[in-house]
Amino acid sequence: MGIVFSEVAAWLYLAVTVALGGTVLCKLEKSPRQVGRGPSYLVGLWGAACLLSLPFYYGVTLFFLSCSLLYSYLAGQELLPVHHKAVLITGCDTGIGHVLSKYLDELGFTVFAGVLNEKGPGAEELRRSCSSRLCVIQLDVTNSTQIREAYSKVLEKVQDRGLWAVINNAGILGFPADGELIPMSDYRQCMAVNFLGAVEVTKTLLPFLRRSKGRLVNVCSMAAGVPLQKLAAYSSSKAALMMFSGVLRQELSKWGVKVIIIQPGAFKTNIAGTNEMWNKLEKNLLDALDPEVQKDYGRDYVLALRNFVRSLPLMCSSDFSPLLLDISHAVSAKSPFAVYTPGKGCYLWICLASFLPASVFDFLKKIELGFFKKMKNGKHTALQK
Repeated sequence: MGIVFSEVAAWLYLAVTVALGGTVLCKLEKSPRQVGRGPSYLVGLWGAACLLSLPFYYGVTLFFLSCSLLYSYLAGQELLPVHHKAVLITGCDTGIGHVLSKYLDELGFTVFAGVLNEKGPGAEELRRSCSSRLCVIQLDVTNSTQIREAYSKVLEKVQDRGLWAVINNAGILGFPADGELIPMSDYRQCMAVNFLGAVEVTKTLLPFLRRSKGRLVNVCSMAAGVPLQKLAAYSSSKAALMMFSGVLRQELSKWGVKVIIIQPGAFKTNIAGTNEMWNKLEKNLLDALDPEVQKDYGRDYVLALRNFVRSLPLMCSSDFSPLLLDISHAVSAKSPFAVYTPGKGCYLWICLASFLPASVFDFLKKIELGFFKKMKNGKHTALQK
């Protein structure tokens, strides 16, 4: 009798475990793309290993616990309804902010698109192509008056509904050059836009997020964690924003506000600027350059920096979908990740920069730079033919 009961209990235990595993698979199929299939494959392999190598009860117990943890994880990745949720995005004239405004508007969010020029072509395009929910607002993140006016406009429109998310996206690259050559004015400008602007927007709008227990999403960069040559000013400002985000993630948790870092790889945007802007930045660089430094580097080297600017699009992806999906998941998921790294090779390079000895990492970057130069020269030759 006792043996029969034990067998029945064992089969019942196994049936419950299998049912839980099936439920996990169903949840996985309905989960957002960002969750990935890796966790399920790992749990499946772990479960098979447990069942084959351990005594029955131990194997089933470990597999049951693994499925329970995965079920809890997937439950947190379910997306919240977007109805009546309002988000504010900075830097929407072009690039990531412009595309993101359209994307979140299509999903049903009420979007406040902050632009540098509310009468410019980017702002007009948003008004023309998006729903009536989207509101274009003048918002220069370096202008305290405009930030306060943006607060008033948001308050007037959302009233009791509150603001669900703030996405600090506005940013500038400056003229890429060796750190010694970059003028101090460029360092200050990068810090003013990429870091201090985001800080002031955040401080001004945080009362909204505390009331809604919403999201603060800061668009940093892979360059915030990976040393990239000729981007000293840009990388430093984004690294400051990343650290600010990490500190606020801990401090705002008591209010139920989630702070998320987006570290994208290279995407093809207008952040590098126009030819007219390059001319101006190049002139500023040459005017501010110490004669001795210019002599050491050589004027030809300085003038050749323009080639690096022209080559940037070759390193960038024109497919924004990984970035858009990650940001929408950060805004919509019940339990968003603390950090997202959209873009090919982005997560890998961040890991290499974090864990490899500096000498090994520098060697790998030299190899990558050499490969890129060969690829660029090959494309240039093909175009000439």
